[in-house]
Amino acid sequence: MAAEPLAAKTQAAKLMAAKIARATSAPAPRPGILDIAPYVPGTSALPGAGPIVKLSSNETPLGPSPQAIVAYLNEAPHLSRYPNGSAQPLREALAAEHDLNAARIVCGAGSDELLNLLAAAYLGPGDEAIYTEHGFLVYKIAILARGATPVVAPETNHTADVDAILARVTPATRMVFLANPNNPTGTYLPYAEIERLHAGLPDDVLLVLDAAYAEYVLKDDYEAGAALVAANDNVVMTRTFSKIYGLASLRIGWAYCPDAIADTLNRIRGPFNLTGPSIAAGVAAIGDRAHLEAAIAHNKAWLGDTAAKLETLGLKTTPSVANFLLVHFPDVAGKTAREADAFLHQRRIILRRVEEYGFPHALRMTIGTEAENTAALEALSAFMGVDSADAS
Repeated sequence: MAAEPLAAKTQAAKLMAAKIARATSAPAPRPGILDIAPYVPGTSALPGAGPIVKLSSNETPLGPSPQAIVAYLNEAPHLSRYPNGSAQPLREALAAEHDLNAARIVCGAGSDELLNLLAAAYLGPGDEAIYTEHGFLVYKIAILARGATPVVAPETNHTADVDAILARVTPATRMVFLANPNNPTGTYLPYAEIERLHAGLPDDVLLVLDAAYAEYVLKDDYEAGAALVAANDNVVMTRTFSKIYGLASLRIGWAYCPDAIADTLNRIRGPFNLTGPSIAAGVAAIGDRAHLEAAIAHNKAWLGDTAAKLETLGLKTTPSVANFLLVHFPDVAGKTAREADAFLHQRRIILRRVEEYGFPHALRMTIGTEAENTAALEALSAFMGVDSADAS
């Protein structure tokens, strides 16, 4: 009879030990998750008081359309109601604006969400996904988060190289991410090169064309990707309202997809992943063509002029078709990008450090207002020891 109580005591001791072990541990993420370097946005604030010239996030200097602001505010009385679950009004407005099929448009909380949804749907352990040497950092994060392997294709002159991408395709390749134009370089591939890239990919490899800056491109040989999506089953184009439309804070992105991929994304996205105010503001922004054209004209007027003035300071820039410039500093004591960044901060001017993109000797400068551009150029003139009159 003594054995039974002993057995009971032994079982109780085991349960207590297990309880203690659980209490001193914590849920563990899947292997590999903690190896991911979190995305770090550019600096947006500085210590001390006073206005800041913020040219670090590729935001439009014109701000959002006044019509979009009104539409956003008009949604305030309806905040107790769920938004349209598929963002139908926005999808229909996008379809009308770009002559697309609304059923093949999927909206997301910024294009970042859509990039991650694509990775979640089509990547897993044992798979590979390719992106270019200086491509958007979110691609690597999305790939690693699904347990897949990121594969980096080198660029040529800071521009995506189709042959380098195709050379890295293996039987394990499932996806290719391509920003066109690319951030932070501002370079792009002509549509003929995009077609050549697609033609070289196996049918079961998904080509994701990230066209966040498409509206700024004024080149005749550029196409954002909708035509390629319409003609094929393995191409997706993503776009955003965060850049030229000036709605970055509302997080509005969209993707144009083949029917099967749109269906897949709609199965895994959140059912209300865009808010009512975001949908309304997006629709109104699309409708304000004059505001969009003004933003395009402003960027056209300042992009080349700013690049030319930077060159007079001895600062090379990568040719850009977007709304920013990658500015290269000499690797010389007193004139480095890091020292320039600190100097600019003293004058309350913020550009974007881009070491994590493979450019330790460069800063990225967004095209801002006339006053902001002038302030940044004058500060850089002082930093480089060039009389600002000589740089004008």
